[in-house]
This record gives sequence, C-alpha cells and structure tokens, in this order.
Amino acid sequence: MSSTFTGETRAFIAGQWVTTSNTFAVTNPFDGAQVARVADCDASHAQTALEASVAAFTWWSKTTAYERSALLKKWHALMLRDEQEIARMIALEMGKPVSEALGEVRYAAGFIEWYAEEAKRVYGETIPSQFAHKRLFAIRQPVGAVYAVTPWNFPAAMVTRKLAPALAAGCTMILKPAEQSPLTALKLAQLWLEAGGHGDVFQVITTNDPIGVSKIMMQDERIRKITFTGSTEVGKILTKQAADTLKRVSMELGGHAPYLIFADADLEQAVKDVIACKFRNAGQTCVCTNRVYVQRDIVAAFTEKLGAAVAALKIGDPLETSTQIGPVVDQAGLEKVIRHVSDAVSKGATIVTGGKVEQGLIFQPTVLGNVSSNMLVLQEETFGPVAPIIAFDTESEAISAANNTPFGLAAYIWTKDISRAVRVAESLEYGIIGLNDAVPSTVQAPFGGVKQSGYGREGGHWGLEEYLFVKYVSLGI
Repeated sequence: MSSTFTGETRAFIAGQWVTTSNTFAVTNPFDGAQVARVADCDASHAQTALEASVAAFTWWSKTTAYERSALLKKWHALMLRDEQEIARMIALEMGKPVSEALGEVRYAAGFIEWYAEEAKRVYGETIPSQFAHKRLFAIRQPVGAVYAVTPWNFPAAMVTRKLAPALAAGCTMILKPAEQSPLTALKLAQLWLEAGGHGDVFQVITTNDPIGVSKIMMQDERIRKITFTGSTEVGKILTKQAADTLKRVSMELGGHAPYLIFADADLEQAVKDVIACKFRNAGQTCVCTNRVYVQRDIVAAFTEKLGAAVAALKIGDPLETSTQIGPVVDQAGLEKVIRHVSDAVSKGATIVTGGKVEQGLIFQPTVLGNVSSNMLVLQEETFGPVAPIIAFDTESEAISAANNTPFGLAAYIWTKDISRAVRVAESLEYGIIGLNDAVPSTVQAPFGGVKQSGYGREGGHWGLEEYLFVKYVSLGI
C-alpha cells in the first residue's frame, strides 16, 4: 500500500481553505517519514474562526431538526464511501494498523448516523400549573458556539463523537485536532462541504501552538462550551480557564483501567478479551486495561496462555492489513513505555514475553508477571502495549485494588457468577464497566468517567444533552 499522501493540508476557517506562512510536519511514526506539512494557525486565525462560528450559530440554530438530520445523513454516506482512504490516512499519521483504523472509521461514521436520527428527538415538556390562566413549558435549545479539542489516538471517532451531536443539536463547532493527527479532521471537513454543509458551521483550525489558539477561544464568552478529550493535566487547565466565562464543560480524561479476572472465568475467552482490550492501537486508548488482576488459583495458567497469545501478535507496518501491533505515536510515548517496563523489572517483575523495542517506535507487545503496587506501571497510565498481571485472593481485595486510583473511566470483569458480577460492577468506581465484554463502547451508550477521568457523557441521548440547555416558558392566557 502506498505511503504517499495527497489530501488536504490547509486549515478550514470561515468557509475557506486557509494557507498560512508557517506550517508544521506530520510524520509517520512507523518510519519517521514526513507525511505532510499542515497549516500552522495562530491567534488571528482563531479569532476569525470564532467570529464566523458565532455568526453562523444565529441561523444554524434556527434550522429544523429535519434539515440538520438530512445533512448529517449525507455526510455519513460520504464517510462510508471514503472509508478505505480515511483508514489509510489514520494509519499514516498516527500509526494505527489499517485494518483496525477501518473499524474506527465505521465506528466514527456510526455517531453521525445515530445523531442524524437523534436530532429529531429533542423533546420538550409541559408542566401542570397551579393557576388556571397559566401554561408552563420546558424546551431544549442549543447552547451556542462550541470549541472542541481532540486527541491523536482516534483521529476520526473522537471528532464525530463530539461533532455529530453538536451539529444535530443546532450548535456550531470549531475543532482543534491534535498536532500529530490533523489530516483526518481536514478530510472530514472536506466531506462536510461535499454533503452540503456550511463552512462556518464546522471549522478545523490546525496549529502547532495549541495554547495560543485555545486562549482566544477560552477567553471569549461567546464560546459557550468546551469539549475536550485528552490528559487529565490539560483537562484541569482548560476547566479552570472555562470558569472565567462559565462555559459548559465536557471532559473525557485519562484512565487507568483494571481488568478483574475471577477463577471461574473461561480462560481462553478471557485471554482473547484482554488482548482485544489491552493491545488495540498498541495500548494507546484511554479505556485500554492497564492493570490485569487475576485470581491466584488461575494466575499461572492465565499468564502462560496470555504470554503465548501476545507473543503471536503480528508486529509491522500499519499500512499492511496483516499488522496487529504498530508503533506508538512518538518518542515521548516510547520512552514512557520503556521507563515503566524497566522500573517494573528493577523491582522484581518478570517479563513473560516482549519487553524490548522492536524497531523505531515499535515496542514489543509485553506481558509482565509478579507485578506489585510499588511499580510505576500500576501507578500511572502506560499508554503502550504492556499488560501487567497482579494476583489477588478475594473479591474484596480485587475491588479495593481496582478502585485505588484517582481515575475512573473504564473497568472490566470476567466471571460466570451473576451475583458476583452485579456486586463487583456496582462496587467499581468507574463510568464504564465491561462485564465479560472487553470492548463495551458503542454509539448509542454513554461514554465517560468519574473522579479525575472527567465528567460529561458522549454517545446516546446523553451525548446530545451535553449541547442543549433547558428553557422554561410560563404563558399567561
């Protein structure tokens, strides 16, 4: 498959494709080759985008739900038409294996399809009045212009999970994609235009200076909502900035997901599930399991089976359809993985399989045994292809260990005991629970965390409500 890139590299601001005097490089993490040079926008571009978004909201918010729905459906069809091209784009700019990237594209398109329908289901309420001459109503209306900041690990899905409900609700959006992966976002803007979408309603501002661009958006009270997916550290900064103008805030932040595997688990299926959960995108998702707790009765057998299965994973070029493990996104990411594994080994962990850099930014998919709580790999989110195994004895011990973290995004359980399943699921302090299910995320269900993993929900009707406010109307007759 060719590694040549021929897509759009200009920013999309106020309905125009914008060339800037400065550009920044997007590189292929597999071989380090430059994929493209992208427009590097500054504060002046941000101000232009802001003015266009605010102006467009005045008329876009007044379009009917049926008009917005029809447009989203056209956009969805175009995205599926170009799914192979978009998958290849994802593989090039951030290293996700192309077969996996294709799954992301279809998942991303699913949000557009879902919210095309949900746009027509924004309901109000009538409220009984104690006065015969009054009629009381509650209606939902769009919050306003939105600023969205998305991460590099899902260049399509993290965009549409925010953008589709915002547009369906009647909001306008300015998107700032991650510096590592802006090309997919620009492609989505092209398809939006092709579908008949207006260029002021959805804009993409690419920049290598996210602080300078974001400052413009955060200081202006006309941006009524900020939605962010990324690190907890940056999320806290943006939340503090949003407080000055009391913006609506949605934060989907870091995770440190536990996987609790009890002695009654189907070992073969549990191994498959842990691999699906841990090693997709080379472990670079916020809901990847970061800690695998296995009941002591089966820990030896499980470790042996998991080690053998992980050792068989195909490492290679993300553009090859047979590749299962590609590179991590950048050198900083690789160094963190190396540091976590080295720290664990120095403190007594054993390497069951992997443990080394394969080539470039590819780290071998790794299983660690004899892991203890004093190791970095259990204290921080690794964001790489490393599965540490920790033995436990009792249910209460497993729950306590799983909850012993400031994060609370996703957690996973494997058991055949329905009573235990309910007890543990209710006891885990997480926003998402995968119960005998390693990949619970789906467009129609709520996605989001608790504690320092953020607040707000994306997906389902919950995702649409993030972009609506309730207006109460009292009518005297």
